[in-house]
Amino acid sequence: MIEAHNLTKRYGEKIAVDDLSFTVQPGIVTGFLGPNGAGKSTTMRMILGLDAPTSGSVTVNGRAYAEHPAPLHEVGALLEARAIHTGRSAANHLLAMAATTGIGRRRVEEVIDLVGLREVAAKRAGGFSLGMGQRLGIASALLGDPETLILDEPVNGLDPEGVLWIRTLLKQLADEGRTVFLSSHLMSEMALTAEHLIVVGRGRLIRDVSVDDFITSASSDSVLVRSPDEGHLRDLLLADGIEVSSSEPGHLQVTGMTSDEIGYRAAAAGLTLLELSPVQASLEEAFMALTHDAVEYRAPTPSPAARGEATPVLEGIAA
Repeated sequence: MIEAHNLTKRYGEKIAVDDLSFTVQPGIVTGFLGPNGAGKSTTMRMILGLDAPTSGSVTVNGRAYAEHPAPLHEVGALLEARAIHTGRSAANHLLAMAATTGIGRRRVEEVIDLVGLREVAAKRAGGFSLGMGQRLGIASALLGDPETLILDEPVNGLDPEGVLWIRTLLKQLADEGRTVFLSSHLMSEMALTAEHLIVVGRGRLIRDVSVDDFITSASSDSVLVRSPDEGHLRDLLLADGIEVSSSEPGHLQVTGMTSDEIGYRAAAAGLTLLELSPVQASLEEAFMALTHDAVEYRAPTPSPAARGEATPVLEGIAA
């Protein structure tokens, strides 16, 4: 379990983390979301004792990270996969880490196989691809068989097979009762992996909620209807307070009426329905809507030329 109490981190006049409190529970995968500059990396560094909070505190399994006698057995972390000695082989990198905590060679061999690096274990890590380096970083995090995992962008550089592998592994570790704290900008992957979310913006807590509740809160009360009787159905449903729109033939989006109400009306009129489904926001849409005002670094609006549009000729200048 990770418990943060009123964490604050200042760098001069800059407040990177602002009175942040949350708890990461064991037994589930918890996602850590926020725009760039939201304070996620700083928070993770404070959890691991790499940065000292200006005020507040954070503990892992009841103690500050530095107070654990064998921290690798308590917390496994991946903050920067490339933070390795490039001249060492993958195996020697892990053996050097293991020697600091009395971990035997057998465990090193286990994690090499677990992350799929057996064929390159004797090769220098400096020549690894991004995906191979990521697997080595994950192996380092798993080396001590820890109760808590803290991973920043763990799928970065992995191929589809690797993404599926790490997703399955993280869920399995959570099912074993471990604490899994995961940061990623890949919303589609986070939606498939995490069960709970901690969302921050400008260093402050925005939301501490389950993934399902987070998405539901951003979803509309609209219903998608597919029917070959689109025209008749539109006329049947239009009424005060009911909005009916269509993005393509045979499809209606109805706002202000439940799926049951639409179904009963269509049945009474003898109209065929092929689909009735609530219009639900994606995790990405929910995240963008919630953090819109907390984005610190916003890209400028693309010019017409960048969008592939024709640039208007200035008046008075010959073409």
